[in-house]
Amino acid sequence: MKKSIPFGLLVLLLVFAAALNIGLGSVWISPQEVFQSLFYGPLPDPTHEYILWSYRAPKTATAMAVGAGLALCGLLMQSLFRNPLSGPYVLGLSSGASLGVSLLILGGSVGLPGWAIVENTGIGRISAAALGAIGVLALVVATASRVRDTMALLLVGLMIGSMTSAVVSIFTYVSDEQSLKQYAIWTMGQLGGVQGPWLYGLWILVILGGILSIPLAKSMNAVLLGETTALSLGIDLKTYKWMVIGITGALTGGITALVGPIAFVGLAVPHLCRISLQTSDHRVLIPAVMIGGAVVMLMCDTLAQWPGSASRLPINAVTSLVGAPLLIWLIWRRKKAFV
Repeated sequence: MKKSIPFGLLVLLLVFAAALNIGLGSVWISPQEVFQSLFYGPLPDPTHEYILWSYRAPKTATAMAVGAGLALCGLLMQSLFRNPLSGPYVLGLSSGASLGVSLLILGGSVGLPGWAIVENTGIGRISAAALGAIGVLALVVATASRVRDTMALLLVGLMIGSMTSAVVSIFTYVSDEQSLKQYAIWTMGQLGGVQGPWLYGLWILVILGGILSIPLAKSMNAVLLGETTALSLGIDLKTYKWMVIGITGALTGGITALVGPIAFVGLAVPHLCRISLQTSDHRVLIPAVMIGGAVVMLMCDTLAQWPGSASRLPINAVTSLVGAPLLIWLIWRRKKAFV
């Protein structure tokens, strides 16, 4: 009963943030119009109807799925490594996706044959990012099968990220201006380009990740006490580690491939939920961070689309500018922020 009130507030915040995200922008669409279009048929204004269902609604749904998936990945990573600075990209998957896209966009300008053919297609970029993330995940899985220490796995992920970042830096240094601009736009994140089957696939991926994470709550609670204690409680740490790597790899790779790298959400939302709910029980935190991540992503996207203006701010910049000061403020208010 004690946690039902905060959960109720989270759900209300989610509904409010979704309505605000759909309504605000260069054209205002009221909640009444959304309700009418949803339950009573097309709106009298065909322009509003087109904006609502062709652009706003898919973007809102994308923001919710991205926020929920990244926040869940952050919680899983922080539990696995018992490190408050761990996030969904700690295994180097984002760097692998960035490497794939940089090869696709920048490869043609540096003389790699055949790379420039599909550089302007969304499917090409999604495929390149997915292949890059899968390649890094395969390397991480191979490493995980040889080492038992999770901190060693964390170090390997960081080194993979450093190596791929170095390769990307070389490509950006020698590439032409147009290719650099295309790559820079991708790294800023883009929520508005996920439509149709891609959007359905993203939601299926996030929902499956959440369902598979729920049985891990007991193991996550035990690991907080240390691996030795977890073993004494009968937790199969090997299975737990593989499950976390698999879920995080699939979610992070898929999300990055579809919308680009999104900063802050996966790192900070688990801490915000721990502080707000005052609990470390992952049976509560798993659904809470997914709802909280969706709320944070919706609010950041609402700010990014600059209500009343046709211009948009980079979503990646907004998530960091809005979220980081908020997290710092909450940590200042509570000395034991990382529970």
